[in-house]
Amino acid sequence: MPGEEFAHPLVELTVALEGLSIELAKQRIEVICTVSAAHCQYGDQMLALRRRLAWRGQKLDSIFHATYDGYAVRAEVLNLLVGTTIRIDASLFNKDKVPDALRGEHSLYHHAWEEHLGRIMATLATPTDRMLIVASELGTKRRRGAFHMAVQQAVAGTTQVKHRVAFWPNASDPCLWAADYCCWAIQRAHEQGDRVPRMQLARLIASERIYYP
Repeated sequence: MPGEEFAHPLVELTVALEGLSIELAKQRIEVICTVSAAHCQYGDQMLALRRRLAWRGQKLDSIFHATYDGYAVRAEVLNLLVGTTIRIDASLFNKDKVPDALRGEHSLYHHAWEEHLGRIMATLATPTDRMLIVASELGTKRRRGAFHMAVQQAVAGTTQVKHRVAFWPNASDPCLWAADYCCWAIQRAHEQGDRVPRMQLARLIASERIYYP
C-alpha cells in the first residue's frame, strides 16, 4: 500500500558478513557479529568521517577495514562508534567441538546464524516493526541460501517481524564497515589478547556467547 514503508519504524539489523575464522589455543573458532539500530545515522557518520579523513590525505583509495587500517584511522572509527547508540551482539563457535552432523561448512554456517539470530531476535524488534537485514555479499549461492534459511527460521521462532534480507558489496554500505569493526574488536580480544578495542565498545555490546567451549 502507498505509504506503508512509513507506517512503522524500521529496525535495521546490519550483519557482519563473513564472520571471522580464528585460531585460539589451537582451536578453530568462528566469530559472527551483528550490529543493529533503529536508524542508519551511524552509517552517515561513517561516511562523514571518511570524507574528513580524505581531506586530510588519508583513506583516499580504500574503504574502512579494521584489519588493514592503521592505528590512527582505527582510533577515529572506534571513537565514532563509541558515541553511537548501536547494539552489538556476538557469537563464537568452536568448530572442533561442534557435533559431527554440523561439521560441514554450510551446516555449521546455517547452525551458527540460526543460533545467533534466534538468541537475539526477540529483543531487537516487535511484530509491528520492519527489519532490514543487510549482509555483505556472501559468495556462493548456497552460502546465501543457508543464511536466508537461518534468518527465516530465527524470525519464525521469535518475533514474526516483517523483514527483508539484502546482500550488498561491503564497499557499498558504511553500516557494514561499522559491523566489520565491531566483529574485529571482539575477534582481536580473543585471538590476540588485545582487549583495548573491545573495552572501548563494551558499553554497546549487548551479548557475547561462546558455543561449544
